[in-house]
Amino acid sequence: MYCYVEGVREAAKRARLESARQQGAPAEKLVHLALPVRLIHMQNGVRGPLELACTYDIHPRGARLLGSHEVKIGDLVTVQRGRLKSVCQVVWTADPNSALRGQFTVECVEGTKTPWEEELRQMEEQYLPLMPPEHYRSAAVNAFRNRENRRRRPRFQIQGGADVAEIGGRSRVEGRLEQISECGCLIRASDLLTPGTALRLVLNMCDVSVALRGHVRYTADQRAMGVEFQEIRQGDRPLLEYVLNLLKKPRKEDFADLEVIWERPTESAAAG
Repeated sequence: MYCYVEGVREAAKRARLESARQQGAPAEKLVHLALPVRLIHMQNGVRGPLELACTYDIHPRGARLLGSHEVKIGDLVTVQRGRLKSVCQVVWTADPNSALRGQFTVECVEGTKTPWEEELRQMEEQYLPLMPPEHYRSAAVNAFRNRENRRRRPRFQIQGGADVAEIGGRSRVEGRLEQISECGCLIRASDLLTPGTALRLVLNMCDVSVALRGHVRYTADQRAMGVEFQEIRQGDRPLLEYVLNLLKKPRKEDFADLEVIWERPTESAAAG
């Protein structure tokens, strides 16, 4: 059993390397769909408990699941639906203190086909408006009243990747994500799309991927472009909120260099 598990882990490693090699390929199809599945957990090379779970998103190489058992990155689970089953590895788990608690992402590392291949073939990605129109109207009014801050939402520094493709065209850009807000982002790249270009982008950040549609709002210094979001892939809104909430939290390194110095008050200060 130990040799089998190690072999599966090696297969998972090769799959990740192959995925990294193919980063230039178009972003794969992802569908927001709830399907009941059975999970068999592997613990220290031994078959563990059986769990009934549900998919949240499905894609050709894996799925995001919602379960009740605690899992860790690197764990192996067998995902079964009907007669189809695949051995998968956990590649992401949600913060248990977040709204996504209980969710985790798996990638298939063994099996000829994923248990949801037929559903994925029949369905198409769905995109929803990022925010209702009234949110944009109220944001515009607030920006007019308060000219000191025209941004609709706070912007955060972030490190991540961006896969940008022109809608209806062939232009495609691989860039580095540097800033993000609820309404847009700043992407640094060697090749830029012109302002007004409609695009689809996949942002890889904080170990999750979020797909959106929008347009190029502006370019700066011939090396960066500001993108305004308009639509988000169905099922990805909680992931975007998850990332923004992580960025809102103060980081430990922000306080790592602070030094507290205690000084004994002088006699004159004590007397005063």
